[in-house]
Amino acid sequence: MLTRVGDIYGIIGDPIEHSSSPQMHNAAFKKLGLNCIYLPFRVTRRDLKSAVIGMRALNIRGFNVITPHKTAIVKFLDGLDEAAQEVGAVNTVFNDEGRLIGYNTDGLGAVRALEEQNEDPSDKRIVLIGAGGAGRAIAFTLARRARSMFILNRTQRRAVKLAKDIERKLGKKILVRSLTRDSLLRTLQDADILVNATLVGMYPRTEQTVATREVLHSGMVVFDIVYNPVKTLLLSEAEAAGAKTITGVGMLVHQGAEAFKIWTGHSPSVKVMRRAVMKELSGS
Repeated sequence: MLTRVGDIYGIIGDPIEHSSSPQMHNAAFKKLGLNCIYLPFRVTRRDLKSAVIGMRALNIRGFNVITPHKTAIVKFLDGLDEAAQEVGAVNTVFNDEGRLIGYNTDGLGAVRALEEQNEDPSDKRIVLIGAGGAGRAIAFTLARRARSMFILNRTQRRAVKLAKDIERKLGKKILVRSLTRDSLLRTLQDADILVNATLVGMYPRTEQTVATREVLHSGMVVFDIVYNPVKTLLLSEAEAAGAKTITGVGMLVHQGAEAFKIWTGHSPSVKVMRRAVMKELSGS
């Protein structure tokens, strides 16, 4: 058993106020009767190295990593698992007796979120918006299954680098386009699945969206990894276009459950974790 009485876990990022991970993990600890706690830590880009040193010194047992640190943190860790090494991004860190090991559960979380809604990404035409830390993990995972994949990003250079990394490591050709209305219209007309892997539309900027109903269509699936709010403007626009929608709650819960297993050796209740997230987001 990895868990010890009084172990402390957490999450680092900036901003951090929107995260429902503390409620989710603390509910899982309580359900399993584990005397542990999960806390949020706001860490700026400038303070990342110091924060990692502090996590090790304070013997924080494990922590999640969110924007903007998923790729930057790699150079401050002692090792990476296969997925994190392949992707070049980390969302989970385990303190193994003073050695900080990075993992990436984002890609697996995204696939499970799709599959629980009966949407198998295998042999599908997938369009991914975003080439940041979460986008990289999702791109690598879905590229293995997809028939084809387009990556669209505001900074095209970043998308090109991601596409080249995937081609070099997986031998899979990935197409890249800039994130404009015209390129969305051309790219999405034959798409089976659209994944928004950016934070566009996240609270408090809920009036923003990466795509509107005019470029979406019925018969496609629109999956937004943003979970606060649960129904983003993108998902509202997708519904208006007749598309099937998948919220970001599923990915949050499934990637969190995988992180929980890495840290504690226990399989948490996904149902309990989801209930805690929905309660937090509803304000009840």
